[in-house]
Amino acid sequence: MTVYGALDIGGTKIAGALLDPAGTTLTRTRRPTPARRTAVELMAAVFSVLDDLAAHRAWGGLTRLGVACAGPVDAGRGTVSPVNIPAWRRFPLVDRIAEHPRLPDGVRPRLVGDALAMTAAEHWLGAARGVTAALCMVVSTGVGGGLVLGGTVHPGRTGNAGHIGHMSVDLDGPRCPCGGRGCVEGMASGTAIAAHARAAGWAPPEGVAPDAAAVAASARAGDVRASAAYDRAGRALAAAIAATAALVEIELVVVGGGVARSGEVLLTPIREHLATYAVLDFTRDIRVVPARRTLDAGLVGAAAAAAPPDGPARPQTHEGHRPR
Repeated sequence: MTVYGALDIGGTKIAGALLDPAGTTLTRTRRPTPARRTAVELMAAVFSVLDDLAAHRAWGGLTRLGVACAGPVDAGRGTVSPVNIPAWRRFPLVDRIAEHPRLPDGVRPRLVGDALAMTAAEHWLGAARGVTAALCMVVSTGVGGGLVLGGTVHPGRTGNAGHIGHMSVDLDGPRCPCGGRGCVEGMASGTAIAAHARAAGWAPPEGVAPDAAAVAASARAGDVRASAAYDRAGRALAAAIAATAALVEIELVVVGGGVARSGEVLLTPIREHLATYAVLDFTRDIRVVPARRTLDAGLVGAAAAAAPPDGPARPQTHEGHRPR
C-alpha cells in the first residue's frame, strides 16, 4: 500500500502522521515543541516523532514525506525561519530531516509552510473544496494564511504568499518579533488574545490555564473583558481580510487553527468588522466559515504537498537530498 508521511511543526507541537492516498490517517503522534531551546534539541524532537512513525507497520509503504512548518519558509531552498522558534533562522530543515537513518531510500522530504499546508488540506478535502478564490487562515500560537487563486493553491515565489499574520493593520502599533509594527499576529494570535484580556483585568477560574480557550469560555459566559479581546482580534483579522480581498478578489475565507475552535466567539466579530472594512462592491459579502480539517489540517496538507503530480493539487515544495 502506498503511504504518505507528514510532519507538522509549529510553535507549540510537532505532529506526525502516516496517511493513505485518500487522506485517511493510519497513525499519528506528537511531541511538544521545545521552541526556546537549541536547534539540536529541536531536531531531536522532530526525529523522535519520525521514530514513532517508523515503528508503525505502515512505514514500510512510505513513498513520500511532506513537511509543514511554521513560517516564514523558503520552499525553494528547504529552509525555515519560524517567528516563534528563535533557534531556527534560515535553518536547513529539509536537509536535516533527510538525514534520519530510517527514512527509506528514494524518499525525499518536501517542505511547505504550515498555513499553506492548511490551505492545501481545505482545498483538497475541506471547506474550500471546489472554490476558485479563497483565503485560508490559521489562527493559533501565530497567525498565518494561504491563498487559492484560479482554483489552485498559490504559494508565491518562496512559498509564503498569503502570510496574513504579518500584514500591518496598525501603523503605530507595537513592534512585532518579525521586525514590523502593528502586525495582525500581535493582535489576533492566541497569545495576543490572552495577553490583552489579562491586561484588561480578566483572570481565568482557579486551576484553568490563562490561554485563549479560557478567554473564549469567559466570553461565552458574558465576561465583557474576554469578549473585548476577541472583538479586537476579529477587527484585526477583518482589516487584513478586506485588504486581501481588494488585492485578489477572494470569495471565501476559511478560518482554522487552535483559536478558531472558539467558533462564533471569533467568527462573529470577524464578520461584523468585515462589513465595515470590506466596502468596495467586489469585496462585499465574502463568506467566512470555519475550517473542516480542524485537528489534522497541517498533516493532511503536508501529505498533499508530498503527493505526486497526478494526486491532490499541491503547492510548490523543496525536495531534500539525503547525504551519501
